[in-house]
Amino acid sequence: MTKTKEKQLHLGVLLYGCGHHQAAWLMPDSSVELIGDISYYQSLAQLAEKGYFDAVFFADNQSFPGKDSSNMPAFWFDPVVNLTAISQVTNHVGLVSTISSTFSNPFTASRQLLSLDHITKGRVGWNLVTSMTDLEALNHSMGELPSHDKRYEKADEFAALMNKLFLSWDSNEFLHNREERKLINPSNIQPFNHVGTYFKVYGPSTTPKSPQGKPVSMQAGASKQGIALAAKYADAVYSVSWNLKQAKKFRERLDEQVKQSEDSNRHIKVFPGLVTYVGHTTAEALAKKTALDEQLPLETALKQLSFFIQQDCSNWEMDKKVPPLPPVEEFTGPVGRYETILEIINDTQPTVRELLGYLNAGGGHHTLIGTPEEIVDQMEVWFEAGVADGFNLMPPTLPGSLEDFVELIVPEMQKRGIFRKEYEGHTFRELLGLTLE
Repeated sequence: MTKTKEKQLHLGVLLYGCGHHQAAWLMPDSSVELIGDISYYQSLAQLAEKGYFDAVFFADNQSFPGKDSSNMPAFWFDPVVNLTAISQVTNHVGLVSTISSTFSNPFTASRQLLSLDHITKGRVGWNLVTSMTDLEALNHSMGELPSHDKRYEKADEFAALMNKLFLSWDSNEFLHNREERKLINPSNIQPFNHVGTYFKVYGPSTTPKSPQGKPVSMQAGASKQGIALAAKYADAVYSVSWNLKQAKKFRERLDEQVKQSEDSNRHIKVFPGLVTYVGHTTAEALAKKTALDEQLPLETALKQLSFFIQQDCSNWEMDKKVPPLPPVEEFTGPVGRYETILEIINDTQPTVRELLGYLNAGGGHHTLIGTPEEIVDQMEVWFEAGVADGFNLMPPTLPGSLEDFVELIVPEMQKRGIFRKEYEGHTFRELLGLTLE
């Protein structure tokens, strides 16, 4: 069972390329030439730690189309390897890697995460995904991605097995007793012999359980199956919410699913994605967004939209209203993002060009533009409504937007007493106010 301490707003940051805005790389001060340089990611993590963030997070995609000149090689490094390098130049910030249950070997994945958790004395989390594209499947001896239902069936077994491996034995059983000539206590290090539909693992792990009990478990799926999986296994979830209405709906769906689970009183923390443009004045903040939007390559933006809605929209007329889209019940792709697009259309009745503008930094996450006071006002609304235990920041540019957040927004949060002024505790679980029973 997971319990939570006193409520506090938490912050993570999703590090991606040179920023989440599709035009970030085109800006004169872009860091695009550094995305293959490990010191770049180390410096971003140090910046997050300067702002007392709870975690840095890496998404993942196990394919690289490379089909046209606008494809960003954002997944240059394996997330676990990248975070291991980051761990050597940081002391407190949590380290969250995406792990795909569709492609990963649970013994190897759990061993890598536990290794990093021991190296960092308990700063590791992992985000379970089922992956989204056939291109990834082609890199893993598959002709195509398994169906959504099959992927989540496998993910359920994967998550349960990861927990068995994470907890298979305790470092206290490493006795190294010279006098009694005993290295270990073998009676408490036993195989669990998992035989399931997708995996057979004898066990135990080569690595004992971590200093924080086990790595923090995150999840990001918004489909019915994704929320059911989170209710069983997740300590926290990442979510896509364009507005407060959508955020409330997600919180209600998650809470209802938890009520039906074995641990019906559990509180799973929710971190909606957050895109911010902040300035000393509202006009300054708007100017930062406008400068990026003016550089937006429309062809690239249309390709992203085509992926999000699973249909070709390359011939849509830019200054006409978005054509009717099927209801979410008929959609077979990534549900969370699709729901968000429908919500944006319902809220704003946009032209195609306007819709691309809403989606061009992070794909429809909650977007706040203004002064630190204006932005924190809105963050507090979500926080007090109980729909956000914190936020997962998606900076439009890196490092610029992250620097702005640390220098302008963090002090405003601290002034209001809703965010830490120093790190307390060491493990990622401690930062999030989570304990294991």
